[in-house]
Amino acid sequence: MEFGLSHEQQLVVDTVRSFVEQELYPLEDEVERSGRVPEALGRGIQDKVLELGFYAPNIPEEFGGGGLDTLTFTLLERELGRAAMALSVFWGRPSNILCAGTAEQRERYLLPCVRGEKIDALAMSEPDAGSDIRGMKTFARRDGADYVINGTKHFISHADIADFVITFAATGEDETVRGRKKRITCFLVDRGTPGFEIRPGYNSVSHRGYHNNILVFDDCRVPAAQVLGEEGAGFDLANVWLAATRLTVAAMCVGRARRCFDLCVEWAANRRQFGQPIGKFQGVSFKLADMQTWIDAADWLTLAAAWRLDQNLDANRQIAEAKLYATEMLGRVTDEAVQIFGGMGLMDDLPIERFWRDARVERIWDGTSEIQRHIIARDLLRPFDA
Repeated sequence: MEFGLSHEQQLVVDTVRSFVEQELYPLEDEVERSGRVPEALGRGIQDKVLELGFYAPNIPEEFGGGGLDTLTFTLLERELGRAAMALSVFWGRPSNILCAGTAEQRERYLLPCVRGEKIDALAMSEPDAGSDIRGMKTFARRDGADYVINGTKHFISHADIADFVITFAATGEDETVRGRKKRITCFLVDRGTPGFEIRPGYNSVSHRGYHNNILVFDDCRVPAAQVLGEEGAGFDLANVWLAATRLTVAAMCVGRARRCFDLCVEWAANRRQFGQPIGKFQGVSFKLADMQTWIDAADWLTLAAAWRLDQNLDANRQIAEAKLYATEMLGRVTDEAVQIFGGMGLMDDLPIERFWRDARVERIWDGTSEIQRHIIARDLLRPFDA
């Protein structure tokens, strides 16, 4: 494993960070106040990223994407993590499972996403089945050349700006050595399809302007040609997506923690109490030392997991470790930041309270901390058949 960045990787880091600082930071306060990103503003961000040539960096070059390797793409996500998610979502990174589609599906869904003409969302979670994918109740019944979908999804990120939704639904049951399990199938469902409604979601304290939505399927008829992959292959596709997004969550947490930490160091160096900078006091300086160590540890865990993927090595446990540690690290760092800033840390004059609020959801979505611990422990015990 190389510990230094290549010229290309450093160029990606510098370019993305510069864009985030110059183009996205100035927009954050207004998004926080309004709780929304106007359509024209989001489109403007997309246009600027397209002009940079950095749109769809995670999609292979053969489909018109940037074709970045996993490690370089993880570095890109780390820098995007510094910005508000409501804004960084417009730096298009289409779901990589769209590459599994047929030629016709790629033409209709993947390629427009790569060109910035369409935005996708992914629907998996349900009110009674969050982390339990096979426990989902949304069901798709075959009817001639179509499937008829019924059910409800919730906590579906940015579905309000999506042109289509990658939707997972049960299509039957299979008999396995561990009993009957639901057969999960993936569908491409267009906005505006009869029987498909996108409703406003819940008001969240985390990531204002980056909305979650409720999706309702009421006898929604979808042609069989819009099955992504094969019927029953949805569980494997879901795991491909989860591996990618958990690594992304870890990387973005590292980026956000570094931005928060930089503000803490500057504050500790300039804020004076009792005749000296507060960074001179061990109560503050030791916090900074701990924060720096936690961030570096999370960074290396994340980059190491990405490196393993590029080497075609199994990285399931390492990704879980990165997601677990980085998300919990961000919680600790932002909490310590509030303490260092004191009362001002809780005022919306500064972004510290936003970082603190935003950090909480990272331990929940895309697989809770408990799920990550389960994955890690299962991997450790598997050689013993335990």
